[in-house]
Amino acid sequence: MRKVLRIGIAVICMVSLVVGYYAYLSRRNDATSADDKVELSEVQAIISRDFNKDYPATPRAVVKWYNRIISAYYNEEFDQEQLDQMADKARMLMDDELLNYNPKDTYVASLTLEIEDYHNRQRTIVSSTVSDSNEVQYKKVNGYECAFLSTYYFIREGSSYTRTYEDFCLRKDSDGNWKILTWRLSPEGDR
Repeated sequence: MRKVLRIGIAVICMVSLVVGYYAYLSRRNDATSADDKVELSEVQAIISRDFNKDYPATPRAVVKWYNRIISAYYNEEFDQEQLDQMADKARMLMDDELLNYNPKDTYVASLTLEIEDYHNRQRTIVSSTVSDSNEVQYKKVNGYECAFLSTYYFIREGSSYTRTYEDFCLRKDSDGNWKILTWRLSPEGDR
């Protein structure tokens, strides 16, 4: 009888250890998956992007990232430090020549006023669309490789909607990265 009791206690201990270990692993996996499910806000995603290690490869990708940043400027909530960090990311997509014409302090001051104006007018960028790959035009201009493409922004102001068209010119830098050299508003009649 004692032998059966000892075997019973040993089995109960073994079962308890297996169940306990299973419970431990289950909780650990739940904690890990909860960490994996943490989603970054659009502002955090932009700020955490490392263009030094993972720069957009094509002119379209550069303009898409630029559009993401400006959409966040006008549509998301952020503090001044985050605005400065997003502005730094946007400036990393710009050509040195453009940066020389727009020092960071001037750029951020102008941007702050424009964001305030958007908010006062209840204006948001609903979506942006960049030219298809086959619509990007590549040309040599003054010895530089340049790319020309268009984008449009679908904008809501109050309860009305409009489209704004912009034409971009990007230039390949000495590292082989496409950088925004200039852009201009394009009349809707050109479409």
